[in-house]
Amino acid sequence: MKKRLASTFVTSVTVSLLLAVFIAGCSSGKASVQSSAGKTASSEGSKETVSAAAETKPVQGGELTFALATSPETLNPLASGFAVSHRVFRNIYDSLVFQDAPGSFQPWLATSWTKSDDGLTYTFKLREDVKFHDGTPFNAEAVKASFDYLLATSKGQARALLGPLAGSKVVDEFTVEAQLSKRFEPFLSGISSGFFGIPSPKALEEHGDQFGKHPVGTGPFKFVKWTENSEIVLEKNPDYNSPPPIAENKGPSYLDKLVFKIIPEEATRIGSVQSGQVLAAETIPPQNIDAVKGDARFKVGQAITNGTAFSLYFNTQSAPWDEVKARQAIQLAIDVDMIVKTLYLGHYERAWSTLTPGILGYNATLENQIQPDLAKANQLLDELGWQTGSDGYRAKDGKKLTLKYLEPSPNREKRNDIAVIVQQQLKEIGVNVELNITKDTSTLISQGDYDLFGNAQVKADPDILTNLLHSERQFTTGGTNWPRLSDPNIDRLLESGYSEPDAEKRKVIYGEIQHYLSDNAITIPIYVFSYTVAQASSVEGLTFDLLGYPLFYDVSITK
Repeated sequence: MKKRLASTFVTSVTVSLLLAVFIAGCSSGKASVQSSAGKTASSEGSKETVSAAAETKPVQGGELTFALATSPETLNPLASGFAVSHRVFRNIYDSLVFQDAPGSFQPWLATSWTKSDDGLTYTFKLREDVKFHDGTPFNAEAVKASFDYLLATSKGQARALLGPLAGSKVVDEFTVEAQLSKRFEPFLSGISSGFFGIPSPKALEEHGDQFGKHPVGTGPFKFVKWTENSEIVLEKNPDYNSPPPIAENKGPSYLDKLVFKIIPEEATRIGSVQSGQVLAAETIPPQNIDAVKGDARFKVGQAITNGTAFSLYFNTQSAPWDEVKARQAIQLAIDVDMIVKTLYLGHYERAWSTLTPGILGYNATLENQIQPDLAKANQLLDELGWQTGSDGYRAKDGKKLTLKYLEPSPNREKRNDIAVIVQQQLKEIGVNVELNITKDTSTLISQGDYDLFGNAQVKADPDILTNLLHSERQFTTGGTNWPRLSDPNIDRLLESGYSEPDAEKRKVIYGEIQHYLSDNAITIPIYVFSYTVAQASSVEGLTFDLLGYPLFYDVSITK
């Protein structure tokens, strides 16, 4: 997506933020490297660093310390819902298939697979030379145990990713069937996720609910210990022979150890890399990226996180925002370009759709279609009978026009700052924005006590919109239908989208849904998150998957 100039509309509250643009460090040379997903990811540092990296060969041994922004809630992939956990899973577990591009899948632990004509049965042929860290053979029984676990517990992201999974059957020692209750085209995408990493059935049975603290997989690293809110220590699996096809290293890791440090505070995390306390750190704040790139001791890896862009979701059941014109007025009054340029300094792209550009069915026709128009926004509110009073705010029937903006804390990716800027921008058209920045958003969402809520989700298939928009996926029933939408036509489109086997037809369906969201101002897309890793120049071989998560299969540390 091309970068575009932001609007010149700037409120007084953002002046200090704009100064950050002026004082930001100069950017340095840039080289493109191919990410594991086949898309171009960015790896940036000084020109000298990039040139030297191209000539570096992998070195055996060493310990990589990698700082995470938050802590996993469990190391059981079948029970987890946290994106940060996924970053650890890929090192302990392997999956059946690997997704390297939208709609494209490659063999991994499964050497091949077939789908029945009715789309209800997937049959997987498995590798015969893989063992779990505890010595248990990897086979059809092990895969069935994972399917059975999901059906019995209904925990975590994996259950949602596998949709209408109904059962499984061992055909022979290295052939397993997965049975669905209805056609579900995102199924392969779901089982390619790290949330469906295959655990040892022996360890899963032995540890039960505590398996998440005693993880055992087939991956390149074995679990050593987990110190809560401090670190997760993994050691090399010397017998590893089952990397995904994208990995250049087809055997055990070059590293002896991989240690994840939990460092939530941004300044401390980036400071830990700069001081040498860790060799790499994730989620580098935009204001620090140029400075890191300009220092020959470090480099930056970047990849787009696919799924949904960070967007603002209207509660369509909360008056007066249940009226299309009222929502459209807000849509026209928010200057998204200014927000993205001010807060992210050119390192995050402005979003035009709720889906990210790297996902199947992204609707590029929406780009540049919605631009700030205060005159039109005011006209729409006038037509609805909201009149501006002496205090500058609109009112009707004695009630002030108020929008309740719910935003989680802490200030992740500067999302709290977005809320403050939106509050100031909407004041220009007489809307009183009440900010509620709190850790306890779940209760308020369950009660519907909000008008606007911002969030983003990660997934490699456009079916992510089902959980966001289908009438049966209300928050109170385990879904994330923040718009509280209940539209039979959208339900039908979503159901057609996940059951349609033709990829081109799926694109048309999801393109129509995205148009609906924009035309009816259900969502206001803000930015596409760029996952960034600052790393010492001695770290080589770090790549990213389709979701934008880091892969360590080829990582080595130069001496």
